[in-house]
Amino acid sequence: MTIPALPLPKAADGTPVEMPLLGFGTWQLKGESAYQAVRDALEAGYRHLDTATMYGNEAEVGRALKDSGVPRDEVFLTTKLPPERAGQERATISASLRALGVEAVDLWLIHWPPHRGRSVQVWQQFVAAREEGLTRAIGVSNFDAAEIDELTSETGQTPAVNQIRFGPSLYDPRILAAHRERGVVLEGYSPFKTTNLNDPVLTRIAATHGVDPARVVLRWHIQHEIVVIPKSQTPERIARNADLNGFVLTDDEMREIDTLRN
Repeated sequence: MTIPALPLPKAADGTPVEMPLLGFGTWQLKGESAYQAVRDALEAGYRHLDTATMYGNEAEVGRALKDSGVPRDEVFLTTKLPPERAGQERATISASLRALGVEAVDLWLIHWPPHRGRSVQVWQQFVAAREEGLTRAIGVSNFDAAEIDELTSETGQTPAVNQIRFGPSLYDPRILAAHRERGVVLEGYSPFKTTNLNDPVLTRIAATHGVDPARVVLRWHIQHEIVVIPKSQTPERIARNADLNGFVLTDDEMREIDTLRN
């Protein structure tokens, strides 16, 4: 599987950071199921793993990565800080690194905007963690443009990524443009939960290319240069979702899918 990657700002040590457009999501995967799903994903060719402190599976993700034999520097690894851990940033990232069994993650996100206007203080600690080399890049999740602008204006540091719920039914060119104007990579989660995979447009396009509608949705994200992180614990589906190289959506097909937005 050859999946393109998007450049993020360089790490504190000056090395390039690239984020694969396709990742493997691990939300709701627990225990041995999480471990095996990540092993299956790495075997299928995924080189981008997404977890979070809130998911309670960092240890399983880290163990699967170690046991897979895939070199650490070949896998883009993301975790996230729960908003209720505001004020405990250093302890939280340290615990995440121990659980994952790595010296640094590639991307650390504020999972949701903290309450009581604490986003700027948390963001300052994220900047410090990046400067210390605990994470190569920093970003946010579930933030809107105004909340991103607040971080930038108060600290001079713009999040590299914003991870939000996304899919064809939620497509809004204004949201995409707002992120690109700010130099923020848009990353979409729950691509299938937000999509009717039986929609006639998707099923027709899928039949044209000899694939299933889920892969059409993933290909649509990638051609829009929107990072997407599907989740599954079924080995066959994990492998199928990674098989995106054999077809390309036409401009007309992309526009048709764009019009599925609610």
